[in-house]
Amino acid sequence: MPQPAQPPVLAIQVGNTRIKMAVFRSEDPEEVVFIAKDDLAGAIEAAGRLYESIGAEADASVVIASVNKPVSDALVGALRDQLSCDIYAVPEDMPAPIGTCLDAGARPGVDRLLNAAAAYAKLRQACIVIDAGTCITVDFIDGEGVFHGGAIAPGVRMQLKAMHEHTAALPAIDFASPEGLAWGSNTREAMLRGVYHGARGLVWRLIEKYAEQYGGFPLVIATGGDAAALFSDDELVNQIVPDLVLRGVALAAKAALEPGDGDDGDGDDGDGLGAGGMRTFREGSAAERTGAAGFSLLPQQVEPKQARRGVAGLGDGTTGNGGAEDGQGHHHDHGHDHGRDHGHGHRCNDDDCGCHHD
Repeated sequence: MPQPAQPPVLAIQVGNTRIKMAVFRSEDPEEVVFIAKDDLAGAIEAAGRLYESIGAEADASVVIASVNKPVSDALVGALRDQLSCDIYAVPEDMPAPIGTCLDAGARPGVDRLLNAAAAYAKLRQACIVIDAGTCITVDFIDGEGVFHGGAIAPGVRMQLKAMHEHTAALPAIDFASPEGLAWGSNTREAMLRGVYHGARGLVWRLIEKYAEQYGGFPLVIATGGDAAALFSDDELVNQIVPDLVLRGVALAAKAALEPGDGDDGDGDDGDGLGAGGMRTFREGSAAERTGAAGFSLLPQQVEPKQARRGVAGLGDGTTGNGGAEDGQGHHHDHGHDHGRDHGHGHRCNDDDCGCHHD
């Protein structure tokens, strides 16, 4: 089914390591460009080239999300001069299109919120998003599309750098997936195995803890510069989506330009997932998992996962131990009080835990 058209947007993400950008005319990007954060000239050139394809259209926009203010300030200043157009920012000019259930005053990074928005908008069910970049974040979004936060840990390159800088003997090395024996037979290989398996073990443990708390096993999406190296063969990760934040930026722009448009325009409520969608995503062919039931990616970005490991005490990992589905893709463990059907084990109303639902 053809994707619905939307006002064209040049989406830009400025991170701590890279700048990413893409043009969107629908929910999928036309091209994704990755540039080192220090290559300001390269970023300006790429943005100008991408914007040229949409600049003549009256409703075209440029929207940026940044967790690196010095870099984004320099980039925005240069682009305003070169493109002669308004540049909007998330969340300053438009919010990330995701509800939150966080402590009062909590301010999660805009990249985490946009990752969550993009993942839930496509999957329409509870999910976990891993972002493996400068830091590793593992965040939980419930079955109603509410971001609950998660965990933040040093990324693998930060760990390697810290080991070198805070010891006298450990060398400076680049990260790569270790190969060969389970143990490293020299210092470099030992360091790589330490950070590689440490990161994977961290993520596995968090996924299991989230699933236990929620009462079901959500889908798991990974993104970030080191996601492929860490999780391309990981049985708990359903799919790797390198441009997830950019998809969230495009969603924020669409929501701001088309207020009240709460679906994806295809006439259903989640791209064919519906009730029991968690099973629909896991089963079937790899093409089904990366197409109608998952993200439609550029060819070089398709990295589907086929296996799934259960959680102790949660049966087959679909509905939880003694749990049931409520027809909305939400999973309820009968041994907990789930409040507003969020499945996270405590009352979660607007007046008692500060949840905000868009």
